[in-house]
Amino acid sequence: MPIIEMRNVAYRYPGSNRIAIRDINLKIEAGEYVVITGPSGCGKTTLCRCFNGLIPHFYGGDLEGEIYVVGLSVKDTPTSTLAQHVGMVFQDPESQLFLLTVEREIAFGPENLGLPREEIAARVEEALELIGIQHLRDRSPHELSGGEQQKVAIAACIAMKPKILVLDEPTANLDPRSAWDILHVLSDLRRKLDVTIVLVEHRLDMVVNHADRFIVMNEGRIILDGLPCEVLLNPMVANIGVGVPKVIRLYDELRKYNVNLNFVPLSSADFKRAVLEVLSR
Repeated sequence: MPIIEMRNVAYRYPGSNRIAIRDINLKIEAGEYVVITGPSGCGKTTLCRCFNGLIPHFYGGDLEGEIYVVGLSVKDTPTSTLAQHVGMVFQDPESQLFLLTVEREIAFGPENLGLPREEIAARVEEALELIGIQHLRDRSPHELSGGEQQKVAIAACIAMKPKILVLDEPTANLDPRSAWDILHVLSDLRRKLDVTIVLVEHRLDMVVNHADRFIVMNEGRIILDGLPCEVLLNPMVANIGVGVPKVIRLYDELRKYNVNLNFVPLSSADFKRAVLEVLSR
C-alpha cells in the first residue's frame, strides 16, 4: 500500500467559488523523495494540507474523493492522530516556533504525546544531533537566523518520529547558502531515517539531483509526474513559468545542435562528466 494515496480528489475553500485542486490521483511510496512544483497559486500548498488533515478538519470547505495516509482515511482521522505520522514544515518557520528555547521547542511535540520523561529527553537529543544544532539548544528560537529557525522547525517535527515529512517551500525566505544547508539536511534525514519526503520547491537547481520524482501542478491539477530528467525536459514546464535548472536547459540547447550527451545531467558535475564522455569518443 502506498504511504500516501489520493483518489479523485477535489477541494474548494469555504466561501470560495474557485476549486483549489481537482482531479487529483496520486500515489507516493514509502521512502520516496518527491518534489512538487508549479506556478504560484496552482494548488501546491492546498495539496500538502490534505496530507496531515488540515484539510478538511481545520480549514473546512468541500472535499471530494478519498485520501489515505499511512493507511488511515484523512476524512475519518483527527489531525492530532495524523500529526504523529506526518510532520509539516511551513515557509515561515517563525509561525511554528513559540517557546523560549530550542530544547523546549523540540520537546513540545513528544510532551503532548504523553511520553515518559526519559523518552522525551532521548528524542530531543536525537533530533538535535540529526539536524546538527546541538549548539543552539539553549538559544531562543526568535534570536536565530532564518536558516537556523528552519532547522529547529524540522528538528521539532523529527522528534515526533513521523513517517512522512512535508515541507512547503522551506527555502523561500533563505539566502542560497542557508537553502543549500536545509536541502542537504533533508537528504541526510532521508538516508538515515528512511523518511518519506514531500517537498514543495521553486529552487529546482538546488534540489533536482536530490529527488526521486518531480510533480508539476498547474491550475489545481497535476500535469506532469515522473523522473526529474523526464519531467524537466518537457516543454510544458517552462511554458507555465517554472524555472528549469540551467544545466538541463543547456543540455536541451545542445541537442538542437546535434550534440547528444549520454545522459541527462542533473548537476554541473554531471554535465562535466557527460561532456568529457562525448569528447573522448
